[in-house]
Amino acid sequence: MRVRRLKITNFRGVSQGCIDFSGHTLLVGGNNVGKSTVCEALDLVLGPERLFRRPVVDEHDFHCGRYLTEDGAPVEIRIEAILVDLSEEATRRFGGHLRRWDDQAGTFIDERENGLDQADAPGVVWALPLLFVGRYDRDEDDFVGNTFFDHPTKELDALDEETEIKLGQGRVPFTRVHKRLCGFVFLRTLRTGSRALSLQRGSLLDSVLKLGGSGAVEMWQDTLGRLQALDPAIGEIEQLKQIRAEVRSRMGRFVNLAPGDNSTAFFASDLTREHLREVVRLFIAAQPGQHLVPFGRLGTGSINLLVFALLTFIAELKDKQSVIFAMEEPEIALPPHTQRRVTRFVLAEMGQSIVTSHSPYVIEQFDASQIVILNRDEGGALTGKPIDAQAVKPKTYRTERRQFAEAILSRAVLVVEGSTEASLFPVASSIMEDSLPADSYMHFDLAGVSVFDAGADNAVPRHGPIFSALGKLAFGFYDKPNAAFGQDSLEKLKSYTQVWESPEKGIENVLVKQMPIAVVRRFLNEVKDRSDYPAVGAYDPAAGDADAAALATKVLKARKGEAYGYAAMLIAQCQTAAELPATIREILEAIHKTLSAMPEEIAAPVPGDFEDLPG
Repeated sequence: MRVRRLKITNFRGVSQGCIDFSGHTLLVGGNNVGKSTVCEALDLVLGPERLFRRPVVDEHDFHCGRYLTEDGAPVEIRIEAILVDLSEEATRRFGGHLRRWDDQAGTFIDERENGLDQADAPGVVWALPLLFVGRYDRDEDDFVGNTFFDHPTKELDALDEETEIKLGQGRVPFTRVHKRLCGFVFLRTLRTGSRALSLQRGSLLDSVLKLGGSGAVEMWQDTLGRLQALDPAIGEIEQLKQIRAEVRSRMGRFVNLAPGDNSTAFFASDLTREHLREVVRLFIAAQPGQHLVPFGRLGTGSINLLVFALLTFIAELKDKQSVIFAMEEPEIALPPHTQRRVTRFVLAEMGQSIVTSHSPYVIEQFDASQIVILNRDEGGALTGKPIDAQAVKPKTYRTERRQFAEAILSRAVLVVEGSTEASLFPVASSIMEDSLPADSYMHFDLAGVSVFDAGADNAVPRHGPIFSALGKLAFGFYDKPNAAFGQDSLEKLKSYTQVWESPEKGIENVLVKQMPIAVVRRFLNEVKDRSDYPAVGAYDPAAGDADAAALATKVLKARKGEAYGYAAMLIAQCQTAAELPATIREILEAIHKTLSAMPEEIAAPVPGDFEDLPG
């Protein structure tokens, strides 16, 4: 079973939005764009224990906190989900609530004219439509909410006063038992880790107990009996025994206590199931020590992995491939290799995984077709667009996974032709940051700019449409071509926010010709004694400026690429922004100016929207 579509109305920061899922899905986007809202919406519809919370929703769950209209009518939170790939058991159990769904068109066929004639057409499957409704109930002065089968619907009897029936407008409730059959598991970020590892209702340990088979009722009953019958009892500890006697003596003057010593007692809890759920704790001994400690005393990364380990246990109990697994930011407090292992496990073992992340190590594990870019406008309209498969070819994405992962997380991308250029721009950005006033320039790393190595001459044009499809501000810098670009390349260059053609053939010529000769000489003096200095002639400090420049050009050409880092070393010899090559500085200033002109986390405008910027 998997989620095919999710529609959200008036929930948290989202006024309305619709997201399609094709299977495993990675949700990416800026902070506060709505990634967590999507996961929480799924939990409201599918989470078996979510409705245990009271109230189910509150004021802040409504878009802009508005739960009543100006006329006092309730505003509804509505979350619609469509599930497909149903198991045989689900098809049998939910049969009367299913509709035929054209998976390619993304529509129910009974909404079409003569749609029933297409019920058995290729790509038409059974789908389960569900609806969560939440709103303020004026009669109860409380917030109410529940999930319902969204098919069939019937006319509501005006005389029916039951809150549940009125809330669902006659729909049949989709109960906790139904939800468990869907196999939805939600791992929030660590802020809820303490509850997740307790025995409170809806926690991971509680889920393990319920899925592990019968015996939970007897377990609680037996535990309470054992606590009450401890021998010796807690109250028999000498100091506590004395306190019991004092309490009996003093209270007996005012209260008619039961006869005997047992009219006062101490126990380890309130001797109720609910209190035991609150106080029972999991203890763990982690190496190199042997001492058991409450799980909350472990390191953050260890707790995260413990939560994940329990989720894999739950998945196995549910039959892994039938699990819909939502996971927020699995990278928190985990090293890169563990992030990769966790993500690979989820993708391999779960029926459907819906993941949010800001980590390139997580993102690179997903195929391009599985990545959905979220954007939300100022009015709260949420859009979720998968990466355009026509713009980002699978082979291109697989070859450059890490670079694409970093670009997906960035605000803007600078595409260059090779590793030489890719290595020098961050260094030049540092020079700008160090030598200019703090409010006049921001480093690439802080501004959210990633540098993408296109990997070949004339490769910059074809990446324009790719990053435009990703919704990124895209800048390009390419070498002066041997022959003029064709019409196809010119059209692709229009996808960039701004592009620059090198004024010289070869980045080495740009650097040497546009830098003060004093910087060039500092560079030659720095590299002349290196073990990897090329056999192009020794540097003589007494040589003329032209000879020094010519030698520097030869050195740079002989040591192209990031592996040697010579071009970056040359840039590092600049002591101020004024000493940087004019072309490099122009590019850095233009990118800074563009990013400064737009608020962070707002969707990138289309190319051409910056023509009216001042200056």
